[in-house]
Amino acid sequence: MKNVYFIGIGGIGMSALARYFKFRGLEVSGYDKTPSDLTAALEREGISVHYEDRPDLVPANVEETLVIWTPAIHELGELDFVREKGYRLIKRSRALGEVARGQRCLAVAGTHGKTTTSTLTAHIFTESGEGCTAFLGGISRNYGTNLLMSRNDVVVAEADEFDRSFHQLFPEIAVITAIDADHLDIYGDYAHVLESFRVFASQVSGTLILKEGLPVTSADTKANLLTYHYTSRTADFHPENARPDPLGHFIYDLHYPGGVLRDIRVGAPGWVNAENSIAAAAIALTFGLDPEAVKHAIGTFQGVKRRLEVHVNTPKVSYVDDYAHHPAELASAISSLRDIFPGRKITAIFQPHLYTRTRDFAPDFAKALSAVDKLILLPIYPAREEPIPGVTSDIILSAATAPEKVLIPKEELMDYLEKEPVDVLVTFGAGNIDRFVEPITQLLSARS
Repeated sequence: MKNVYFIGIGGIGMSALARYFKFRGLEVSGYDKTPSDLTAALEREGISVHYEDRPDLVPANVEETLVIWTPAIHELGELDFVREKGYRLIKRSRALGEVARGQRCLAVAGTHGKTTTSTLTAHIFTESGEGCTAFLGGISRNYGTNLLMSRNDVVVAEADEFDRSFHQLFPEIAVITAIDADHLDIYGDYAHVLESFRVFASQVSGTLILKEGLPVTSADTKANLLTYHYTSRTADFHPENARPDPLGHFIYDLHYPGGVLRDIRVGAPGWVNAENSIAAAAIALTFGLDPEAVKHAIGTFQGVKRRLEVHVNTPKVSYVDDYAHHPAELASAISSLRDIFPGRKITAIFQPHLYTRTRDFAPDFAKALSAVDKLILLPIYPAREEPIPGVTSDIILSAATAPEKVLIPKEELMDYLEKEPVDVLVTFGAGNIDRFVEPITQLLSARS
């Protein structure tokens, strides 16, 4: 194999694999629908990316070319072409599974929390000197990338439940952070989501670390079962004496099967990052890393781009951006923001992601978003979906009970914010709301 061609190369998981194969000395190129910061970074790294459906740009040598595609893309001339010509065509999840096979895989699964937890796990292994190769679902702020490389045989992977991708992984140690109803366009109902996580649990060979209370038991896995939790003292890994410092960074004493690790300070603010740090520490300590090295690494963790990422922070005005696009994620993020910015007025801009998710969870979205002081809703970002009659952002707006609420077209957002007094502003969503991060940062920086 000389060439690896990616259909959907700009996705966060796809781009990590593209970087991996480029690092391994292969010729890497690919297609994506639209340019982005990620595709621009890939191009700077010497990976050819194009944005038109061009089968003629697929490497011509069928026998020497592997084609990797994302199931987020359904119809494309290039996809039809490689199938017709007999290229070896595999999904992203299969490619990740093949890379991880035969190595010591440490995986983080869960309907929320997995990106930060896996990124922090990779940081602990890197900072401690153990090292790891890591495929991450976000851009690490410590390293500016979603791929870390190492010469050892440790692979840290985010185990994605979308399209049952995580069934391609067979970890030595794994964490499950949450099992919520999500991706119901794929699964249909919660029972099938749970069944899928139980299949993943059955594939763990060494230790499975569950958030305490999740409906997975020893009957579902041959692995040793351990638990973690942020508030329960019965979990195998739990904090005591947890308290925020003046900047919202939590400090706690970690109780774990080997003893107590005192005064851990989490480098990223908010209680939700403290909870994720316990899960990451559980992986590292179970693996056998030095406890003091684990403590030090948690303290130097800067977080993940678009996960409670602070862009402006002054007493006059603050701005945070977050990827949350599920009601449980929104509730955790808003609760954390209340810790970080006590007593301040929080204005949230939310762009719903997918018509099906909006339809399935509209009441839950409304409940979570009602915890802010002002809600600014944008229209639904469709991604891979066609509109569903009657499903719009209005069904969230009408049920939300935030003291102030408004729905505006995204084209009018910046003009609206120009005239809007802001104390703490947060943008939420997994669509293209990230395109507003830079202009909002510039606008609010000028005010501060």
